[in-house]
Amino acid sequence: MKIPSDIEIAQSAELKPIVDIASKLGITEDELELYGKYKAKVTPSVWERVKDNPDGKLVLVTAITPTPAGEGKTTTTVGLSQALAKLGQKVSFAIREPSLGPSFGVKGGAAGGGYSQVIPMEDINLHFTGDIHAVTTAHNLISAMIDNSMQQGNEHNLDPRRIVWRRVMDLNERALRSIVIGLGGKANGVPRETGFDITVASEIMAILCLSTDLMDLKERIQRIVIGYTYDGKAVTAGDIGAAGSASVLLKDAIKPNLVQTLEGVPAFIHGGPFANIAHGCNSLQATRLGLKLSDYFVTEAGFGADLGAEKFLDIKCRLGGLTPSAVVIVATVRALKMHGGKKKADLAHEDLAALERGMENLEKHIQNIAGFGLPAVVAINRFPTDTEAELALVEEKCAALGASVSLSEVWEKGGDGGKDLAEKVMAACERPSQFVFLYDTALSPKEKMEKIAKDVYGADGVVYTDQAEKDLAQIHDLGKDNLLVCMAKTQYSLSDDPALLGRPKGFRVTVREVRLSAGAGFLVAITGSVMTMPGLPKKPAALTIDIDEKGRISGLF
Repeated sequence: MKIPSDIEIAQSAELKPIVDIASKLGITEDELELYGKYKAKVTPSVWERVKDNPDGKLVLVTAITPTPAGEGKTTTTVGLSQALAKLGQKVSFAIREPSLGPSFGVKGGAAGGGYSQVIPMEDINLHFTGDIHAVTTAHNLISAMIDNSMQQGNEHNLDPRRIVWRRVMDLNERALRSIVIGLGGKANGVPRETGFDITVASEIMAILCLSTDLMDLKERIQRIVIGYTYDGKAVTAGDIGAAGSASVLLKDAIKPNLVQTLEGVPAFIHGGPFANIAHGCNSLQATRLGLKLSDYFVTEAGFGADLGAEKFLDIKCRLGGLTPSAVVIVATVRALKMHGGKKKADLAHEDLAALERGMENLEKHIQNIAGFGLPAVVAINRFPTDTEAELALVEEKCAALGASVSLSEVWEKGGDGGKDLAEKVMAACERPSQFVFLYDTALSPKEKMEKIAKDVYGADGVVYTDQAEKDLAQIHDLGKDNLLVCMAKTQYSLSDDPALLGRPKGFRVTVREVRLSAGAGFLVAITGSVMTMPGLPKKPAALTIDIDEKGRISGLF
């Protein structure tokens, strides 16, 4: 039987009123701000009512190092939640809001797939409730106030060569990575070099996702370092008077969004930082709320476990006081064979040797999760081309590392295809565990970076460019050595070289620069050739996305 496309499945679904979905969690209509019949924001009053409830079990979904063969992390997150509901559990989950950059680029949307999707899929993958636009506007308001401050007499003595606050937009646009502004004479501003990042890399997005409430958000925005004076002193968003107005623009965006799955499971979709260039987790507010309202709360972290999971565990859990009960690592036999050196065109053919070589990547991720003191369940998204021998090899290798394995068919069968996975996750949640962080905040920034590179990536060490050394010296002078570390690294390899698949050995990670995100509470270490403003591929998804006379969208995936 041919499965319809993701968008065809989503468009044929019968949505339930969001007030009915909210009632499954005990949220009343008065506690919702409706965005039509099927989307809503949850008001802060819900948190005040339930904040003393005991937490449910927190389950993190992560994955092996991504490949063009696909893994299906969001699909697994949705499908696992639907399966838990079918087993009679009170469950909700949270994922990130899709960025328009990848939706119109190469990656596509991020609403799950097959019969494990969140809906309304088109809305979620496009403008949704406007949160990302609000982040874009708040960020660029600060940018405008910086340039206006310099134009109107420069009372803060800002050095135009040392403005570190760039601009953002929520599209992939390589032509804007490096630009010159203020041309055209005195009336048009102070000429200087700057550039654009993608919105999901903005510190405002990180702050939105890590803030506990609106006042916490405003205080964090006040701490953002936007540039330096001629004599090297830091100037903040608070100094130029931008924190209050930027917070006003985010007053609605900070409220978690509630939607539903194809099977009517409540889904929080809130916040959208990338995991290769940011911390890659949905909002702390949505996570804390879901834990108070559910017996099981499932969430995901972006890209592979070396990126999203490490940042979820070391940054989000630390700042939010969260303790996970279990971790799901998503993989496919196809992707593992690619990590073993097999070409994408040949993945349909059995190759146990390539699979065994590729298993080293999965083994490293399992070991990393064990290093955090957490039990792991491996979810294998099953494809028709997977052979019994290949599946048996994966199960044998995982069992030797203490991880249970489940064959997941949630893409094709929805919750029914994930019942075995759900049972194994529930069992893992009951296993004794002792969650620990990878590093202590008292370590120096270099010691933290080297701990991540060596223990999580398997590197021999870290190399710092002259620019990175200057950045670290400045951070030290500002007294910010105690901040956490967010590594900006390619998602395609455990190393900082996207061409090194599997489990690379004998490499060093190069840190090119270190950006201070004082409001978010971490340092961003830019490694390898990772870009904070992606570009479009030769044939972007935008070429096939269209709309007809009835407003019906096609080409989204």
